[in-house]
Amino acid sequence: MSQLAVIGAGNMGQALLAGALRAGFEPADVSVTTLDSHFREQIATNFGVNVVSDNAQAVTGASLVLVCVKPKDIPAVLAEIAPALAPNCVVVSVAVGITLAALAGYLPPEQPIIRAMPNTPASVGAGITAISPGPTVSPAQLALAQQVLGGSGAVVVVSEADQPAVGAISGSGPAYVAYFIEALIEAGVQQGLTRAVATQLAIETFKGTALMLAATGEHPSLARERVTSPGGTTAAALHALDTGAVRGTIAQAVAAAIARTNAIASPH
Repeated sequence: MSQLAVIGAGNMGQALLAGALRAGFEPADVSVTTLDSHFREQIATNFGVNVVSDNAQAVTGASLVLVCVKPKDIPAVLAEIAPALAPNCVVVSVAVGITLAALAGYLPPEQPIIRAMPNTPASVGAGITAISPGPTVSPAQLALAQQVLGGSGAVVVVSEADQPAVGAISGSGPAYVAYFIEALIEAGVQQGLTRAVATQLAIETFKGTALMLAATGEHPSLARERVTSPGGTTAAALHALDTGAVRGTIAQAVAAAIARTNAIASPH
């Protein structure tokens, strides 16, 4: 079995760690580091993996390394682990905005590198991760990364040029969805529903609609049209959304997220 290292096992790191174990990795084959002492105890108890004292120690002998630290910490962390990496070890970075070229500048020449963008539903095995392999990643190494990340949800391979848009859609997307669910709950409470009932209605409607679209593969507009009778209540509600320019505001939100991603990337 391949050896796996997780550097920076905060919330996302732990979600991907749990996914790797679901994908078939043995706890004995996984080494983990984190700066948070509470997380160290929690990880050792909950996952049974090797929690080691330093990053270089964790990556020694690893076939794949998940680097789950903040973008500002990437230079220092990669410089620390670079001397300990095996030449064929795949380094997977989930740091938003940090390009493959920037990552390569901190690592040995020809080191296989993958840029990845997971999202928070990975914590319940329902995430999606978009990955962009560097030029030295082999098909077998790409397959290994897909196996590791696939335990946390779906995996899609995209060109690196698409990563800012991916981050704005699926990376930030859970926040948009939670925002809309929150708004529906508050609207229900304003109309006299209890908060518990409004919450259940909003969450189950989002979940059910997403599952329905995934199962049928149909365009969302078709699902919308089936609920919308001419002159009916749904038509009135959708007209109010269009009057409020909700669709355009969503597009502006995605564009703002992309602009911020590019701003993070520019110093690198």
